[in-house]
Amino acid sequence: MLNMTRFEAQIRERGLNVFNVLVLKNGTLVGKVDLAEDIRRLQHSVSKSFTCMAVGLAIEEGKLSLNTTLKDVFPDYAFAHKEALPSMQPGELTLFDLLRMSTGHDSPPFWIEERLALKDVNWIQHYLSLPLDRPPGEQFTYSSGDTIMISAMVQARVGQTVKDYLIPRLFAPLGIENVDWETAPQGITLGCAGLQINTEELSRFGQLLLQKGMWKGQQLIPAAWVDFVTQKQIENNGAGDWGQGYGCQFWLCTHDAYRADGAHGQFCIVAPDPQVVIAINSMEDNMQAILDTVWEEIWPLL
Repeated sequence: MLNMTRFEAQIRERGLNVFNVLVLKNGTLVGKVDLAEDIRRLQHSVSKSFTCMAVGLAIEEGKLSLNTTLKDVFPDYAFAHKEALPSMQPGELTLFDLLRMSTGHDSPPFWIEERLALKDVNWIQHYLSLPLDRPPGEQFTYSSGDTIMISAMVQARVGQTVKDYLIPRLFAPLGIENVDWETAPQGITLGCAGLQINTEELSRFGQLLLQKGMWKGQQLIPAAWVDFVTQKQIENNGAGDWGQGYGCQFWLCTHDAYRADGAHGQFCIVAPDPQVVIAINSMEDNMQAILDTVWEEIWPLL
């Protein structure tokens, strides 16, 4: 086992409210810090990366493609914006635009405050009513609304919510039972947030990704899909670990790693070269400081 004493000391010294950390190498637990009980916690935007797995399965089944547009799936709501060019019609947004968050909104739809205010609104219709500020595919703008629409597209094409679709295909094989995932209006799995799992369950998801979708001899997710979504698909303009580029519902990290992450410090870091998964649950807004401590105090031990 790794000596995690320095990491734990630095977390305490920096006042970072980290609950649990698990480190797997070659599929084996090699490091663990528990500063609280490892209970299921809200995963915020880590949920996006699970939604992305449903997309890969739906594409494999021929139900969707990266070029599928919102108009293809929701023709009743994709009315034309008279003032907009054909290339600026929200109905022309593709699944790929949504996955890499390049949909052309300056102010992304469905931030949490807006979601609370729009509970009684048809969210699909609302999203498609919003004009685009620039052509899609040109610029990254982080958007939970994009992931909500991804979830809606999957549901419309496979005939199940993302949660129900993933239970036999992903959650059950990983041993994640009694899945709790928030539902949006129209009965859509929220997709962008709302999943509750613990750190140990999150580490299993990371190991699945590291193994390119393979789990106990069964290919749960197409390997090519895992490769595709965890590679840089668009540049972003952040700093540190938020400036390394974005895949499809995954962030790229420094140190040639990638991650699912969620607000207040949930992380599922996957580093293919050293064959490492680092799963973290926290309630901490200084998320870069958590990652800095990982790179400083855990990474050299690997």
